[in-house]
Amino acid sequence: MRTYMIVNVDVRDPVAYEEYKNKVPALIRKHGGEYVVRGGKFVVMEGEWKPARLVLLKFPDLASAQAFFLDPEYQPLKALRQQVSSADIVAVEGVF
Repeated sequence: MRTYMIVNVDVRDPVAYEEYKNKVPALIRKHGGEYVVRGGKFVVMEGEWKPARLVLLKFPDLASAQAFFLDPEYQPLKALRQQVSSADIVAVEGVF
């Protein structure tokens, strides 16, 4: 079942984060993923959640999303992301 990875990332060092943004798309594609949303303007319609930067990824299934996140090639990029930002990340199965 198609799976979406929802990411709210608060970037503390935009210059260093550029390396992550430039290198991670190839790994996402490697696991059949693609960007649906990558930053951009948003409006909070209801509630208290105030995201910093939203990213929405689409994968063929939950196993593919998990394989991307656990990929040994991704781990150095994940470490970089964690050094220069903080994030909340969830993967959820969807219907489309």
